[in-house]
Amino acid sequence: MGRGDLTSGEWARLKQHLPKGGQRGGRWSNHRGVINGILFRNRTGMPWRDLPVRFGKWKTVYERHRRWSADGTWDRILAAVQADADAENQIDWSMVSVDSTSCRAHQHAAGARNKPPRVPGKRRTPQQHRPDEGLGRSRGGLTCKIHLAGEGRRRPLAFLITSGQWGDAPQLIPIMERVRVARLGGGHPRTRPDHLGGDKAYSSRRIRRYLRRRQIKHTIPEPRNQRINRERRGSKGGRPTAFDAEIYKRRNEVERTINRLKNARAVATRYDKRAYVFHGTVTIAAIRLWLQP
Repeated sequence: MGRGDLTSGEWARLKQHLPKGGQRGGRWSNHRGVINGILFRNRTGMPWRDLPVRFGKWKTVYERHRRWSADGTWDRILAAVQADADAENQIDWSMVSVDSTSCRAHQHAAGARNKPPRVPGKRRTPQQHRPDEGLGRSRGGLTCKIHLAGEGRRRPLAFLITSGQWGDAPQLIPIMERVRVARLGGGHPRTRPDHLGGDKAYSSRRIRRYLRRRQIKHTIPEPRNQRINRERRGSKGGRPTAFDAEIYKRRNEVERTINRLKNARAVATRYDKRAYVFHGTVTIAAIRLWLQP
């Protein structure tokens, strides 16, 4: 076993959820070796062509990662290992926090430079990227964002990838709608935490109404400008928002979850050109966190 490879315990928890056969009816050979190759690239961020020969052909490793990213296999595996953890009472539902992080896009993720034709007397517009590729210009340059909901044991429950210039607040509801942990004994999946924490970026009436409607207690501080505007309106501004400073201290758990995800260099820096491939890269980093004891 090489450094960073799956341990025997991790492999035992993972192999039961892997697909049983290939597209042509046969069985994949050396499943564990190929997945170790994907994990090696995730951890180091190296180009696929430079994978060590002990993992086999680099094309086989890359194509399996790309296909499983495209058809949702990585997503199904993540959902399965989360269900296993919930059945063992290993998920801390008492506090779920939300946050986002920016990932700088490498020049290989940006694709070939495509300059629009120059028109005399008119300024050339910057290169535009397809909105579904999750790339955009922000203060950090060409970036994408990972919006994430993490549970109390510093593991991601759900995440969403957007362009780097997108705001945090509009993504909270889509993230919460993705929190669905199946129950192995049957019944409806677990979708609602006991408490939700977020920073000032998530303070809005729409978000608070959504959380109250779903009966989710929340601790989100109110920005100074919102508080001044509410007080200026008097009774029409509504009641002050409740805030528990002691509970809010637990919001650092989602920041630590992001740090654990970004230990994978292929997550901290985006090398994948396609958004669905980068989504698979983040997903397998999350799976590794859930497999660890």
